[in-house]
Amino acid sequence: MAKEVVPESARRRRRPTRTGTVLSEQIIVRTALRVLREHGSTGLTARRLGTALGADPSTLYRYFSGMDDLTRAIGDELMGRALDSWEPTGDWRADLRALGLAIHASYLAHPQAAVLTASRVTGRPREIAVDETILGILRGAGLPDAAAVHAYHAFIDQSLAFAALDAGSLALTDEARTADEEMWESTYARLPAESHPNIAATARLLARRMPHSAYPAVLEMLLEHTAARLARTGV
Repeated sequence: MAKEVVPESARRRRRPTRTGTVLSEQIIVRTALRVLREHGSTGLTARRLGTALGADPSTLYRYFSGMDDLTRAIGDELMGRALDSWEPTGDWRADLRALGLAIHASYLAHPQAAVLTASRVTGRPREIAVDETILGILRGAGLPDAAAVHAYHAFIDQSLAFAALDAGSLALTDEARTADEEMWESTYARLPAESHPNIAATARLLARRMPHSAYPAVLEMLLEHTAARLARTGV
């Protein structure tokens, strides 16, 4: 059974940790991001995090009901950072584009954390604020509610799916990532036109394009689709 989380007012330490830090949820989450960066998505444990904080691992359970609760808080932090870096303009298309790119960038700044959290629904305040913002942009543009939800679903899942995909590549060792990228030159570019005419015809273009994220291009496709749907509504 998950442990009951102690209310914020009751759980703050009366004295600093061994490192001189007074713990808070935010400090724990930020430290967890550092542990993930150093040890990878499988390396985040209560013991390792406690060591990084200079506190007994059991202290974490005064702030989070378990490691899964902490994982959700990490995802919420990444969402919040995306929203903090975004400025609305009042142009629905520009605003959605900028917010999508901000979400993608926030997760890629912490690829190990992205691998761990991109598929999660946190239900926490900062994620909820992002969802409210996206739906507000879409409804404000004139989409009926059902169409707005459809576009929201495609937008957020697309953003997070590419965040997970691209973060997975960044989380590889430099050697493994370089080997994958070189495959387009070492293997695909050498396939004979007789057996693989389409790959052979586009091999050089593939080699230049494939090491880069497709997210900006796919985001534009979604924005074009949404614009076309708006045009059909007569807005």
